[in-house]
Amino acid sequence: MVHVVFLAPRFLENTNRYVRAFAELDGVTLSLVSLDPEEAIPAPLRPRIAAHYRVADLLDSAQLTAAVRAIAGAVGRVDRLAGFLEQLQLPMAEVRDALDIEGMTARVARNFRDKDRMKEVLRGHGVPVARSVLARSPGDLAGFIAQVGFPVIVKPQAGLGSRATFRLERDDDLAAVTQPSAAQPLQVEEFVRAREHTCETVTVRGVPVWRSGTRYFPSPLEVLETAWVQYCVLLPREDDDPTWTRFHPTNAAALAALFGDQAGTAAGTALTHMEWFLRDDGTGLVNEVGARPPGVHIMPLMGLAHDTDLFADWARLIAFDAFTARPRRFAAGSAFFRGQGGGSRVVAVEGVERAVAEAGDALVELRAPQLGQPRAEGYEGEGWAIVKHATTDGVKRALRVLIEAIQVRYA
Repeated sequence: MVHVVFLAPRFLENTNRYVRAFAELDGVTLSLVSLDPEEAIPAPLRPRIAAHYRVADLLDSAQLTAAVRAIAGAVGRVDRLAGFLEQLQLPMAEVRDALDIEGMTARVARNFRDKDRMKEVLRGHGVPVARSVLARSPGDLAGFIAQVGFPVIVKPQAGLGSRATFRLERDDDLAAVTQPSAAQPLQVEEFVRAREHTCETVTVRGVPVWRSGTRYFPSPLEVLETAWVQYCVLLPREDDDPTWTRFHPTNAAALAALFGDQAGTAAGTALTHMEWFLRDDGTGLVNEVGARPPGVHIMPLMGLAHDTDLFADWARLIAFDAFTARPRRFAAGSAFFRGQGGGSRVVAVEGVERAVAEAGDALVELRAPQLGQPRAEGYEGEGWAIVKHATTDGVKRALRVLIEAIQVRYA
């Protein structure tokens, strides 16, 4: 039996998908560490949980180390430590180092988590990335802008997706961001005019064994900058589309650089999420890489397109260093609904019936915004839909219908 400890922040719908995936694996003994009490574990899963330990802060590696050590003492040696959130990757790696658990080390995790270090590692291995600097003072920021010119992108050194990311177009925009300091540096990059894609890659001990990829419509930065825009993620039917396949060598080089000399170990077993730019001249540029499953519904989209359960596949990958590659049989996509107006609650939702009728059989799941629902704090919006079709054009049509027909207003 392989003893897996999984970090489950709260027992919410998405987290429970991962818990269930590990719980249903034959040959796995599953223990949990969470912020929630044991009674919050879904009742159907409780019989499969060997141990549970509650902590006050999942980002505190000292608390996590104490929790995992206690679980090991009660259940037995821990073979794998897993979690799907970006911000958990470094604390988990520090626990692995402290308790000699096989998997990604802190040295490798920092290559993914620290965005300035990531860029330096990639640049040092000849992987194309945007020009950037870690600004530790207003002078550093001003000097970089003088070198590359406006616009520039500023983001946290250890960011989450596109959160707290801003585009600065002119000197007046500098007032909109907290000035960098030694205590709170900012990652500053040249602005790249390009189309944004993703490349999801399964590596087993550093060797790529499977890839998938999506396209954002519009880019995440545009979504952040335009609060009312409704956006989509498209996973095309064609797994041999040269748009993505031409990027695969760059993807492989980037992952080899980030895994480093740990590539031949369990540190290199992962499902990574790489965001990359395709410029008008056809060249690709790596933006950011996360050593964890992707968000914005890409996990269920990959499952639909490849006729599999990617949550279960990821659990098996982490537990056993094993993955079965499956061909892509469908296109899939997700649409995210956001409203117009300056209020804090949803006061109108229109076009749902029309959207359902026109999307037809392509519609897999719809969570329409509800009247009175609080305005979402993040960019995900108040509702979403997932679609699937035998062709890429069929998914595009369904996504267009959804974002054009469903209109949301705040007040």
